[in-house]
Amino acid sequence: MTTPPTDQAQAPPGPDPRRWLALVAVALSVLVISFDMTVLNVALPTLASQLEATTGQQQWIVDSYTVVFAAVMLPAGLIGDRFGRRFTLTLGLALFGLASAVGMLADSPGTLIAARAAMGLAGALVMPMSLAVIPGLFPAGEQRRATSLLAAALAVGTPLGPLIGGFLLQHFWWGAIFAVNLPLVAIGITACLILLPETRNPAAPRIDLLGTVLGAGGLAALTYGIIEGPERGWSDPLVLGMIGGSLVALTLLVLRSRRQSDPMLDLTLLADLAFRWSAVAATLVSVVLFGAFFVLPLYFQSVLGSDALGTGLRLMPMMAGLMVAARISDKLVTRTGPRTVITLGLAVLAVALLLGSRTDASDGYGLAAVWLTLLGFGMGLSLITAQATALLTLPPARAGVGSGLLQTFRQVGGAIGVALFGSLLADSYRGALDTGGLAADAADRAGQSVVAADAVAAATGDRALAASAHTAYVHGMTAVLLVAGVVAVLSAVLVALRMPSVEPSGAARPAAGEPEADGPGAPGRSAGGPGADPGPSAVPAADHG
Repeated sequence: MTTPPTDQAQAPPGPDPRRWLALVAVALSVLVISFDMTVLNVALPTLASQLEATTGQQQWIVDSYTVVFAAVMLPAGLIGDRFGRRFTLTLGLALFGLASAVGMLADSPGTLIAARAAMGLAGALVMPMSLAVIPGLFPAGEQRRATSLLAAALAVGTPLGPLIGGFLLQHFWWGAIFAVNLPLVAIGITACLILLPETRNPAAPRIDLLGTVLGAGGLAALTYGIIEGPERGWSDPLVLGMIGGSLVALTLLVLRSRRQSDPMLDLTLLADLAFRWSAVAATLVSVVLFGAFFVLPLYFQSVLGSDALGTGLRLMPMMAGLMVAARISDKLVTRTGPRTVITLGLAVLAVALLLGSRTDASDGYGLAAVWLTLLGFGMGLSLITAQATALLTLPPARAGVGSGLLQTFRQVGGAIGVALFGSLLADSYRGALDTGGLAADAADRAGQSVVAADAVAAATGDRALAASAHTAYVHGMTAVLLVAGVVAVLSAVLVALRMPSVEPSGAARPAAGEPEADGPGAPGRSAGGPGADPGPSAVPAADHG
């Protein structure tokens, strides 16, 4: 019997046979975080009444999540690369479950605000890691499909939130919108621990404390300033101070990152044209979509008279369009390339928004159902393809940092969209509202929002005021949708002209001289995969925990 040579290279292991089940576990984790971002929209009036929250406290119940979420995204990517992506993902889910339990039992606005901030921290740990685990789980040939499915789960959560929130509020108490997270989080953690292999970058640097402070502080101040701008006015000293301070902090972070070989803010990733323009496209889609999402709930509830559950149901055409796009986007990319699909998606978004801008106060739900279906379809084509394309350009060892950078761009873009479109909506609404015959204080309250105008009209029995408020709100909404549609048109033209037409291949191999992330499905390890390295050094032992 002959003994094979000891220096013979072993064949790389095949992909993990449980990888699609593992993707389901990750998708569930993403879905929990995603629909929680919008579920509060329909629940806020109820919980504000129960907790006797002031207007400022209501704002911070929403904004505390957004500010912390945006601030922690960048360091979260580096934490995952260094300490393990599965570890960071499950840690985020556990923290999210704990914060949900606190929110469910909150008996004061302050407690709920703290719980929401903790949920924002947890969400920032989960979001970039959910996408960063894919290179370590799937061979290169399957990564686009897997990323597209995960991006679809992230997108589906947006219209699903109001539907779930409306159902729970109709049958349970307001704390149920947080209680529903607990079993989902438990299932997600268990599935991730059982099915998901651990991957990390062995050469990831230590956490840069100064860089983390500059990044988190700068993004938090920028997001806060953008949120407060429409309410306080853009010339308010606090708003100017926050935005100015954020620009100083982020500039220092950029200068610091340029001097580091492995920074938390890795702007060298933007040198890849496919990543750069995919990230730009994803950010522009976020700006446009946040504008639409911002105006829709109040249109359905105040103008069309829907309750919370009815509002969620009326968003279902958007989910239907999104699911159709998710099914065909991968095939379209294979045939035409990502640039064409993203451009087509942005064009469909533009058509949907411009069609929505033709809404009249006397229109029913029919027109909205049509343009919402188109909105979901365009959202699926553009956003899912842009995110998948951006992540496919990343070297496996930088998956966490790159994913964190992409999600940070999207979050800041969304915050900018809400601020700018919120200002446009408020100005257009006040300009079109007829408050003639009202006392000064009543006119001032009616000018704050359509909800406040309805309350004044109900208290005074002034039906003309309610009709004027609804007409004024639709006027503001159509202005927002018109501007968002124009932005979508310009975005489609920009992507068509500047984005490279070839399929990215960066995910098939690590950057030159860069260690690969450990994990059985990392690119370069699957037999016959692009960029496969048959040498034994390409097959480090995987940590299955």
